[in-house]
Amino acid sequence: MQESEVIEVDGVFVGTAIGKSKLGERLFFAIDQRLRSMHGQILPSLADLKLQAQREFRGMPTLPSR
Repeated sequence: MQESEVIEVDGVFVGTAIGKSKLGERLFFAIDQRLRSMHGQILPSLADLKLQAQREFRGMPTLPSR
């Protein structure tokens, strides 16, 4: 069974982070339309995913991929 976590930004449910590997990678499943561009992205960690979701939601430039 894969681990998942609700992602909220400013009190708004924007999507779910789904555990992808034991290395910490997370797949993002977007719920909020403002984050549709992130839907299906795999980020290296939950912290990276949350930061990117906050930036997208608030209309800030995205961070470069690692």
